[in-house]
Amino acid sequence: MGLFDTPELRAFRSDVRAFIARALPQELRAATCAGLHLSRMQMAAWQGILGRQGWGAPHWPAAHGGPGWTALERYVFEEECAFADAPPGDVLGLYLAGPMLIAAGSAAQCARYLPPILNGTEFWCQGFSEPNAGSDLASLKTTARRDGDMWVIDGTKTWLSSGHYADMLFLLARTDRQAKPQAGLSMFIVPMSTPGLKLDPILTIDEGHSVNALFLDDVRIPADHLIGQENRGWDYAKDLLARERVNNAQAPRTKADIVRLDAMARTLCDAAGKPLIEDPVVRRRLSTLTADFLALESAVLGVIGRQMRGGEPGPAASTLKIRGSELQQRVTETAIALLGTRAIVLTPGYGGGPCDAAASGWIERHLFRRVVTIYAGANEIQRTIIAKSILGM
Repeated sequence: MGLFDTPELRAFRSDVRAFIARALPQELRAATCAGLHLSRMQMAAWQGILGRQGWGAPHWPAAHGGPGWTALERYVFEEECAFADAPPGDVLGLYLAGPMLIAAGSAAQCARYLPPILNGTEFWCQGFSEPNAGSDLASLKTTARRDGDMWVIDGTKTWLSSGHYADMLFLLARTDRQAKPQAGLSMFIVPMSTPGLKLDPILTIDEGHSVNALFLDDVRIPADHLIGQENRGWDYAKDLLARERVNNAQAPRTKADIVRLDAMARTLCDAAGKPLIEDPVVRRRLSTLTADFLALESAVLGVIGRQMRGGEPGPAASTLKIRGSELQQRVTETAIALLGTRAIVLTPGYGGGPCDAAASGWIERHLFRRVVTIYAGANEIQRTIIAKSILGM
């Protein structure tokens, strides 16, 4: 009997699948399937539905609104959402801000900020990277100084994902200029409506608007917007980034993509009219993707199980990030190779061009996934972490 093939998990999967079929609006399925940058309204709609069901954050502890699922149940749920083309929700709030507040935030902060994440009424963004501090995050220059009962923040952040529709920002800033780089940082909550914030859009290669540059000029926030202890921000950031790297492996959605690639190869034909799946090169490529995915999935499940028992991902998160991100890129490269010239069209009807259901969404994902080996810590940095933490180099 396989890992997922137990009576309990089969019944759980059946319940989840029936709920999604009943509750997920068709227009949200179509938008997700098309590979578009979803709007806040679209993501919030599905998050609200999940929140009312009690499934808003499968990975949160039950005491903070999670459903109390096991690691395998959580994975089955995410898998069913991926295969049904359900929107991803507010990833930065659900997978980063929420768990960080649960681990390091005050009771008052948890009471204020966690419920709106669960029900999809408040979205978050992350203020870590700067123009000269991306992979070398400890060199960031944004500062926060105490002024009575306020913190005053000045600096610049870049690659601010979802900043244009976020309500709240969790931000890393330097609070002790005399300390070693990692020792003088603190984490803050900054409402995006705070005076002194200026947001400029950055368009990515897929012609979408998902990231931004943020300028902070004399931004004043209350003292209780500090998360955890002053000058402990680096510790919180490390834990947060490890969680982000596990999530960025994107195993369930990659699994759904590989299944769709197989279906595509069986449907599309070559110039002679033969299905592409009959080409041994195509079969070998799909088989290699499947084998590599199964290895990734096994590792992801191990880390998820450790997390849900209260443990931390540790350096294994770096391995998952590397393998998961590279696999995502190989999946879309394979899709483009199978589609050939059909992959040229961007969104359906883009520029007055034809709609092609088979090609829909693949080129957008292919272009945007150039970034997956860079964000959450470039893969080169992850290899250094592995060399030091696992190999002792």
